[in-house]
Amino acid sequence: PEVARAGLTEADAADQGIDVDVTRYGIDDLDRAIADSEARGFVKVVTPAGQDRILGVTIVGPHAGDLIAEFVSGMRNGFGLRKILGTIHIYPTLAEANKYAAGAWQREQLSPRLLGISERFNDWMRG
Repeated sequence: PEVARAGLTEADAADQGIDVDVTRYGIDDLDRAIADSEARGFVKVVTPAGQDRILGVTIVGPHAGDLIAEFVSGMRNGFGLRKILGTIHIYPTLAEANKYAAGAWQREQLSPRLLGISERFNDWMRG
């Protein structure tokens, strides 16, 4: 599979004494990847613990070199995972993997209590 990496890995961060969060999103769940029979691989993002600033990213899977550009832009221009999550990503494209990885990071930041309240509210709204 294609591999693309920029910035720090979790091992690099540990060597530098940086406390990090590592977020992983499996591309096997992405609609476009499934439709193209390319549903394999992952996006892994390293951020400072509790912060959305991107320290590093590793993408393994089809078109990894294309997908990493958004994260590198964030690293270079100072925007983090919240901005990536708030950006419209066209459906169905592989670029949605970046948005879903950012969404996975945000879910990990929520307390279990707040996440439960949010899930119950969404269930109620859906009827």
